[in-house]
Amino acid sequence: MTKQIMVGTVPVGGGAPVSIQSMCNTKTHDVSATVEQILRLEEAGCEIIRVAVPDMAAARAIGRIKSQIHIPLVADIHFDYRLALECADQGVDKIRINPGNIGGDSRVKAVADACRERKIPIRIGVNGGSLERELLQKYGGATSEALAESALGHAALLEKFDFTDICISVKCSSVPVTVGAYRLLKEKCGYPLHLGVTEAGTPDMGMVKSAMGIGGLLCLGIGDTLRVTLTADPVEEIYAAKKILLAAGLRQEGPNIIACPTCGRTNIDLIAMTGEVERRLAGCRKAITVAVMGCAVNGPGEAAAADVGIAGGKGEGLLFRRGQILRKVPQDKLVDALLEEIGKL
Repeated sequence: MTKQIMVGTVPVGGGAPVSIQSMCNTKTHDVSATVEQILRLEEAGCEIIRVAVPDMAAARAIGRIKSQIHIPLVADIHFDYRLALECADQGVDKIRINPGNIGGDSRVKAVADACRERKIPIRIGVNGGSLERELLQKYGGATSEALAESALGHAALLEKFDFTDICISVKCSSVPVTVGAYRLLKEKCGYPLHLGVTEAGTPDMGMVKSAMGIGGLLCLGIGDTLRVTLTADPVEEIYAAKKILLAAGLRQEGPNIIACPTCGRTNIDLIAMTGEVERRLAGCRKAITVAVMGCAVNGPGEAAAADVGIAGGKGEGLLFRRGQILRKVPQDKLVDALLEEIGKL
């Protein structure tokens, strides 16, 4: 089990539920726009939010932003250690840095001391595109080993100044390299791990990469918090993260809809029917599994674990609960019958 840190009121690591993060794409010094976006992300289910802090104007906006939102706020900082000190003064909940790129030991110590005094954790964020030159030469490129060694080196730098409230991320646009790096870190350290596949792309391909990388690691028991990076509205990242956690069996907030892929036995428009069920259950918060199956031959059997489901037939279909057939229903009433049964659960 990894060490637990507290990001504001949200525990990360140590057996806590895997938390969902995102990052604003607004200009952080524009407080109203940033707060407006964070509130939308909160509504979607974001639990920790990060903002870019490229300059002092952004750093000085942290306190005003934090006072208007309800989830922990993380400052993303590169190069200038003074920005980290200002964010700490502003009451930020976590700081994301690369200790190796903010200057000499005295500057790293200053940030470590400020964060320790205020109980602010630090995320060491290593990316494949920003690895140290000597590691690129040593390993012949941005390999899993290079990412892991870089992260552990940065952690050692913080440990040198008695700072251990650390979270680590090692992100790369290559899914195999990313997965390999996190597996190495899991073996070599006990710090909580922030999962992600960086520069994953548009929702179409980005969701696939993230599901493979993040979801695969979660299924191996690796990972304590995550961000799905998509070239899209950040709200889409939250929806994608929820789906990954649902598929990995780590959360169920709302219905888990399962449906068969259809075959030559299907006598209903299963694609349209499944879409209708998904739309009509959009506001449902019951943690249930709902099955929409194409035929009665194996529908109730294959979906026996579902809390409730329907299986199509010719002109009519079956309504069932946990594999037990309740009754036959006319085909055009199947979805209504399903929703009625869900209402009883």
